[in-house]
Parts: sequence; C-alpha cells; structure tokens
Amino acid sequence: MVKLNKIYTKTGDSGQTGLSDGSRVAKFSARIIAIGAVDETNSAVGIARLDAEDDADAMLARIQNDLFDLGADLSMPEDGKPGERLRIAPVQVDRLEREIDAMNARLEPLSSFVLPGGTALAAHLHLARAIARRAERAIVELAAKETINPAAIHYANRLSDHLFVMARAANNEGMGDVLWVPGATRESYNLARSLSGSEGCAGRVKTDNSDPARRFWGIITSLVQESAVVFIDALEKGS
Repeated sequence: MVKLNKIYTKTGDSGQTGLSDGSRVAKFSARIIAIGAVDETNSAVGIARLDAEDDADAMLARIQNDLFDLGADLSMPEDGKPGERLRIAPVQVDRLEREIDAMNARLEPLSSFVLPGGTALAAHLHLARAIARRAERAIVELAAKETINPAAIHYANRLSDHLFVMARAANNEGMGDVLWVPGATRESYNLARSLSGSEGCAGRVKTDNSDPARRFWGIITSLVQESAVVFIDALEKGS
C-alpha cells in the first residue's frame, strides 16, 4: 500500500529521481521520459472524463488505473530476478481489443482521415490519443535501449487505437466525424491569384486619373493585389 505523508522530499533537486528498485537516474533518461509521457496521457484521459458518461466513463476509468499500472511497470527495471512485480498483463491488452471491436462494430465506415474535433468529448479523446502515441514512441525508444515488458508496448499501442475509436463513437457513432478534405484550402489560393493576377504589377487595375477619388481607390486596389501576390508566393515557397 502506498502511503505519502510528505509531497516534497528535495531528493530530486540534483536532477535525478528514484526508480522502484531504489536506483537513481537522470530525469531526462529514456525511462523517465516514458513514465512522464504515460502520466501526461493519464491526465488527458482525466480531462476527457469530464464529458464522458456511462460505459465511456467506465472504460476511461479502467484505462486510468491501467496507466498507473503501466507507470509502475516502467519504474521497475527488468532485472531477471524472481519475485512479484506489478506488470502490465496480456489480459489488459485483450480487454482493450474487445472494447475496440465492440465500439467499432457500431461505427460508420471511414471514407477519409478524421480531423480532431466534433463534440467536446471527441476532441478531448483525440488529444489523449495523440499524447498516447507520444507515450508509445517513448516506450519503444526505451525498449531499444533496455529490456522491458513486451505487454507494456502492446498496451500503449492498443490504447491510442481505443481512444481513436471512442472519439468516433462520441461523434454520433462516426456520423459527426470531421473529415479531412485533401487540398481543400488550395482553392482559396487559386481564387486569390485569379483576382490579383499572377503577373504582379502587370495585373494591376487601371485607374481613371481624371477622378481623384477613383485614382485613390485604384492605387489602394493595386497595393492590395500586389500584397496578395507576394503573400501567396511566400506561402508556396515555404511549402
């Protein structure tokens, strides 16, 4: 049983922190980065729960508890010694897969990639999903340097899938998904070019010098056209 009587200990003032086996490591080590990313994921899931109800809230509550298990797993380096250790178990990965399949069976088939958004719950779940992906990358990087529990990687991988499917479910079973439209904003650039004239100064509006008011507005229009061309050219070069 964990018992915390004091929050600050000053033992981390030197830039190191302790692992569950008593060893000390730098706070920028791969293991601590992975543990921190798992903690961030848990915090994002907690925010999502503010808008979750019933089954969705229950699933997220289980995930939050699992994420503490995952953090505990990562905080205990594999040493090959016999003894009971709190590790992510395959049964926890299996549960995520069953929940993913159950939710996905009710969803509209995807016709494009999904933009993060829709309902408040869906948006928060997409944010949690993106952070979970970062946590997975950190765990995989740790696994490339040290031996870790394979189920920890499997859980992190399934979690982002779970949060993605749950986000779609929160958007009216996928009916309210915000879909990516490839190149949709390029039409606005083409329209601006056609209005301004791609030749720059050659595309200026001719002014009537006999009328001071028309001459003034003609100058303003030409300046706007030139600015639009410069801006669009800069965007295209930057991309």
